[in-house]
Amino acid sequence: MGKEGAGPQEEPLLAECAARAEALLKANLTPHGIRAAAPGRHARARGYDAVFARDAGLCVLAMARSRDPDLIQGARASLETLARHQADNGQIPKFVRLREREADFWYVGCIDATLWWLIAARHYVQLTGDHAFERSHAAAMERGLHWLRCQEHPKLGLVAQNEAADWADIMPRSGYVLYSNALWYYVKRLYRLPGERETRHHFNHLFFPFSGELPEYRRLRLLGHFVRRKAQNRELYLSFVNFSFWGEEGDVLGNLLALLLGLASESRARGILRVLERNEVERPVPVRVTLSPIEPGTPLWRAYMGRHRQNLAYQYHNGGCWPFVGGFWVMGLAALGEKVKARAALARLAQTNAAGGWAFYEWFHGRTGEPMGMRGQSWSAAAFLLAHASLAGRIF
Repeated sequence: MGKEGAGPQEEPLLAECAARAEALLKANLTPHGIRAAAPGRHARARGYDAVFARDAGLCVLAMARSRDPDLIQGARASLETLARHQADNGQIPKFVRLREREADFWYVGCIDATLWWLIAARHYVQLTGDHAFERSHAAAMERGLHWLRCQEHPKLGLVAQNEAADWADIMPRSGYVLYSNALWYYVKRLYRLPGERETRHHFNHLFFPFSGELPEYRRLRLLGHFVRRKAQNRELYLSFVNFSFWGEEGDVLGNLLALLLGLASESRARGILRVLERNEVERPVPVRVTLSPIEPGTPLWRAYMGRHRQNLAYQYHNGGCWPFVGGFWVMGLAALGEKVKARAALARLAQTNAAGGWAFYEWFHGRTGEPMGMRGQSWSAAAFLLAHASLAGRIF
C-alpha cells in the first residue's frame, strides 16, 4: 500500500488491522467453509456458527485474493458447502448449519444468497484460476442463474422479492429492491447474460425517477408517477419501489453498490458521495446504513421490526453502523479517485474494528457508537481487506 494521504502514524494501524483481519478469517474457518462469526456459546445460540451465503460470498472475495493457501481453500469449501445444499429449483440457501448439515431458505425467501454465491464463484475462479471448480459447479451456476431469471420481470429486467428477504432481513423493502437489483445487474455482467443494458436502463428509471426523463414502458411510468408525486428525498436512489409505495430512508449500501457496480453515471455517483458525506455516515463510526431510520407509527414501520427491540431507530439495519458497509464506503471513495478521503476513511474503519480489543464487531448503535452486534464477525474483517486492496485498484 502506498503512502498517499496517510500519515506515518496511520500505516502501523492499517497494517495491524489487515493482519488481524486475515487471522480472524483463518480462525473462523472450518473444513466446510467460513463461519459468520467467531465460534462460541453466544454464536451457537444465535446461529452465527453457520456458513451464510451472503457473508461467505463477501469473505470469498477477500480470501481468494489472499496468498494464504488455507484461506483460498476456505473460499472453495464455502462455495462448495452452499452448492451442496442448493435447492432443486436452483436457489442457494441463506445459510447452512454445519452441525446439523441443514440448509435454511428463510421465511419469505432470500434472494441475495444466490446473487452473492454467483458473484463469489465467478470472482473465485478469476482470482485463483481454479477452472476445475468452475467445471464441477457449472450446473449449479446455471441452476442459480435460472432461478434468478424466474424472479425477473420480463419487461423491466429487474428481480422482484418479498420484504425482509435480503441482508436487511428485518426491513420492509419489497417489490423491486435497490440492493438486490444492483447485485443482479452485476451478475448479468459477470456471466454475460442478455439484457444487461435494459436492466441498467430500467434500474435508473425506477430507482431514480427524478431525472425528468420518462420511461417508454407504461407500467414503469406509473410506478414512477406515484413516487414523483409525493417523494421527499430526491437525492439518492430509492431503497425499493413497490406498487404505490417506496423507500426513501436512504439505503447507504444499495447506493454504494449502484456507484461501484456501474449503474450510476459519474455525476450521479459523485452526487451520492456528496449526500452521504453531508449526512455524516461515518458518525459515530463507519458507516450508518440508513440515513433516516424508520420510526414506529410511520407507514413503513412493521411490528416485526420491534421484535427483541432489535431494529428500532439507529439500531441493526434501521440506522445502525456496520463496519462491513464501511468497507464499501472506502471502495466507493477510492473508485471515484478520492484516494486521500478513502485512506482516511480506511483508518477510521480500522479504529472501529479495533474496538473491544480487535473484536471486529458486527454493528454499532447509530447514535451512541456502542458495540451491539456479534464479536469476531467474518465479513467485517473481509470488507476491511477489500477496502484496503481497493486503494491499489478496483475490486468490482
